[in-house]
Amino acid sequence: MILENHLRYLQIAFNYDRLMVSRLLPRIPYHERIFIEAGTPYIKHEGIQGIRFMRSIWRGRIVADIKIADGAMREVEMVYAAGANAVTALGSAPNETLDLFISACEQLGLISMVDMIGIDDPLKVLRPLKKPPEVVILHRGRDEETTRGKLIQYRHINRIHSKYDVLISAAGGIDVKEARSAIFNGANIVVANIVRPEDRWVGISSAEDIGLIAKSFLATIE
Repeated sequence: MILENHLRYLQIAFNYDRLMVSRLLPRIPYHERIFIEAGTPYIKHEGIQGIRFMRSIWRGRIVADIKIADGAMREVEMVYAAGANAVTALGSAPNETLDLFISACEQLGLISMVDMIGIDDPLKVLRPLKKPPEVVILHRGRDEETTRGKLIQYRHINRIHSKYDVLISAAGGIDVKEARSAIFNGANIVVANIVRPEDRWVGISSAEDIGLIAKSFLATIE
């Protein structure tokens, strides 16, 4: 276990472009409990070079949210070479892919994260695996955020913890209030997206003092 079960972590996700990263990332103070995420849209826009760019200006942990669905070995190797410390795979991927993904991460020293977006019961994904990932992500998708009654499924946390020694990450519409709820319900990691003021999604506004907000999140989830 690379991460510590007794600590609570903040993951700040960048989902736009290199310009936003270059403007905002230097304002986030380094902290061992802060991860920086190269979000899926960011990587699709900037490519693997986008991860390398983050590495050039951030000395802490970087999460490559590429949501692997197939070809696990090669994709894990790619993000490792680019400087990532953690990488995601989809819980809906084949068991073979997830087993290869977790094994490849272990071999290279990356944190394996399995994203349960769209999964009704994460235990059905975890049970057939040879070994669990380090992190299970309970994820309310961006397109689900504005749907009334769509919540992050915290009810799964105790069920997962009762059977597996994994960390739980909560993602999808996280602000300080939701981060407090996530930690109260047993999550170990909260993922907050950086959003533009005109966006309809919840997160950390790019117009705010990012460094101050990050400190506020850390104090909240302490």
